[in-house]
Amino acid sequence: MRRAACAALGLARSSFYRLRHGPRQGPPAPRRQPRALTAAERTLILAVLSEDRFVDRAPAEVYATLLDEGVYLCSIRTMYRILAANQQVRERRDLLAHPAYAKPELLATGPNQVWSWDITKLKGPTKWSYFQLYVIIDIYSRCVVGWMLADRENASLASKLIRETCHRHAIAPGTLTLHADRGPSMTAKATGHLLADLGVTKTHSRPYTSNDNPYSESQFKTMKYRPEFPDRFGSIQDARAFCRQFFDWYNNRHHHSGIGLLTPAQVHSGQAEQVRHGRQGVLDAVYARHPSRFVNAAPRAPKLPSAAWINPPENSERTAA
Repeated sequence: MRRAACAALGLARSSFYRLRHGPRQGPPAPRRQPRALTAAERTLILAVLSEDRFVDRAPAEVYATLLDEGVYLCSIRTMYRILAANQQVRERRDLLAHPAYAKPELLATGPNQVWSWDITKLKGPTKWSYFQLYVIIDIYSRCVVGWMLADRENASLASKLIRETCHRHAIAPGTLTLHADRGPSMTAKATGHLLADLGVTKTHSRPYTSNDNPYSESQFKTMKYRPEFPDRFGSIQDARAFCRQFFDWYNNRHHHSGIGLLTPAQVHSGQAEQVRHGRQGVLDAVYARHPSRFVNAAPRAPKLPSAAWINPPENSERTAA
């Protein structure tokens, strides 16, 4: 009936309803979600994120540290939302086949199965002066198992580091694969003879393919983007002091996103499940107090990947990056 009347009068039905109910008195009041954090809780979380020990750390790092201390404030995503609302989120870091070479495909399901090693340059006190940093990293645990700083790149120095690291970790013959790129020290006969004597299998990246050695490249980037990393080192002693402090932090206090926000030392020493069990206890207690804040399911502590790959085969499930 209203439709016919409006048609007869040449009046739009929307105009009829607007005239009938009168003009709207401002926008409707926003509804507050019952499970939303209170203003006081958001203020507290922002204050924690702004503390001296957290002010330059990623929310995932803050989240893992607080869980280890028995504290849960909110999810990682909520931390990002609160930081974004207060204009405190920024990009912290700037983010390359030779047909004659086969793609290396390496799998590690535990520590001391596959190591990756590489050498990077650290700038010395004067132009064109460099120190050479040799680093060996376990691709499963991301633990730096051996490192050495020298004033030159040399195959004999590399062999010494590899031999000492294998002895320190009691590597049995036939149990370890050592992966590297195709630098002169990596492909030198002295290095090859040493690995044969130790019973260590060697593999190499394809030329000009940095993605074939991702774990070493990623570790070097982590080091060189640390806030305290200098443009130049005043001496080799200064560089050694920095590396000693950095590798202690990297192995023992750095919560790595690729291994379930655990530290490399925890994974390498077999403490991963114990730490994860403790974190899950914290989350279970929080869920028992505030179940309505977790919409889809109860929170779960991040899991440790079951394997680490270098170039997983096509059509296979990649369980680690």
